[in-house]
Amino acid sequence: MAGPEYDTDIKQLTATMHTIEQVLDIPAMKREIDDLGVQVAAPDLWDDQANATRVTGRLSMLQGEVDRFEALKGRIADLELMVELANEEGDQESLAESEAELAKIKKAVEALEIRTLLSGEYDEREAIVSIRAGAGGVDAADFAEILMRMYTRWAERNNYTVEVYDVSYAEEAGIKSAEFAIHAPYGYGTLSVEAGTHRLVRISPFDNQGRRQTSFAAVEVVPFLEQTDEIEVDENEIRVDVFRSGGPGGQSVNTTDSAVRLTHIPTGIVVSCQNEKSQLQNKASAMVVLKAKLLAVKKAEEAALKKDLKGDVQASWGDQMRNYVLNPYQIVKDLRTGYESGNPQAVFDGDLDDFLEAGIRWRRGAEKADA
Repeated sequence: MAGPEYDTDIKQLTATMHTIEQVLDIPAMKREIDDLGVQVAAPDLWDDQANATRVTGRLSMLQGEVDRFEALKGRIADLELMVELANEEGDQESLAESEAELAKIKKAVEALEIRTLLSGEYDEREAIVSIRAGAGGVDAADFAEILMRMYTRWAERNNYTVEVYDVSYAEEAGIKSAEFAIHAPYGYGTLSVEAGTHRLVRISPFDNQGRRQTSFAAVEVVPFLEQTDEIEVDENEIRVDVFRSGGPGGQSVNTTDSAVRLTHIPTGIVVSCQNEKSQLQNKASAMVVLKAKLLAVKKAEEAALKKDLKGDVQASWGDQMRNYVLNPYQIVKDLRTGYESGNPQAVFDGDLDDFLEAGIRWRRGAEKADA
């Protein structure tokens, strides 16, 4: 690649980064980091644990975002210097390295640019993901567990933390349902495009005749609740059930009946938590998830978009958003965006970024069309 071509690409990248800086308002992020740093240094910070957790979490998220932006700017500056020196010295090996680095930087800038499309009310929040097995029997339960692992691996790839609230294991294999938080900046805005029915087609490993099986699992994504959110829950409208935590095969995780299930009677929303050691902690965590779901329902009703925001799907033929086909050919295809991958194993191992990007762009396009 010749020098002028590098110059054009680097100038375009620099201009894009400038736009990203303005849209994300990096200077405002830095000011908030300074303010949060003062709060973190306060000796009485942990007197209020809920607030301390919110402050430290917010500080970590913002610092990570700024560090990511600054590191990418630094890589572009380093690339420009590398190309300049390589051209002066006629160093073809360094130019080849520069070309490879340019391709990586372009992909990283595109991923960061996607953040500028996340401007919804809750898009910058972390995400709470719910998965439940749908039609398909044991294959559906196994598929639900595969999806849980897929999102967990995606989080691990991006150095995000996953907090599991509850997993209900199926009798033979897989899971009936799962509830977990992904502590990622813009987690809700990013992952909300995953809400809907996912469909798997494969030769069933549970069928002794080796027949092809179609199974379904539903994914719901809601934004993490913050202290500023106004959502009131009447204790009289909640049924609390306590049970013993259990893992695969029914083994006991805790020696006491500490797991908690909350049922919101007016809406029928059910939330369980068995991750914490005490009943009180499990109830508190379950209440966080319940309030987040109720907030999603409230905002959806206000916008007359209950199905779209809450992702309330039936996990069957009529409401599919993505197909995972392993037989007779191998492909993963998003039915909304048309984006597809010929490597299902990589997708199941957390390689979701391209699907997420396509989904976010598709959603923005749909929003503009409706405007």
